[in-house]
Amino acid sequence: MPPTEVTDNPALHRFELQVDGVTAFVLYKRTEGLIQLIHTEVPAALRGKGAGSKLVAGVLQFVEKNGLKVVPLCPFVLDYLKRHLQYLDAVDEKHKYLVLDQQNSI
Repeated sequence: MPPTEVTDNPALHRFELQVDGVTAFVLYKRTEGLIQLIHTEVPAALRGKGAGSKLVAGVLQFVEKNGLKVVPLCPFVLDYLKRHLQYLDAVDEKHKYLVLDQQNSI
């Protein structure tokens, strides 16, 4: 997969990753200081190639860079956070239990 960049598309309320003309995205709802990550969509052509993980990592980097906090509502994002606890500080304090409870139950 060639190097690509995650971009914010505020008109569609989603972060996007374009690879070979195909777009993977994470839908979001943004409120004051918070961003709810609602749904991740990775087209079949990109599955199994790391596109979903690269997308979520890019979203979390955007969140950290912009001083926001994440509310991980999407199961894919939640699973990513369980496996990458270095992003735990990006999660809204009231919602960290979602990541930590899931992590402890494995």
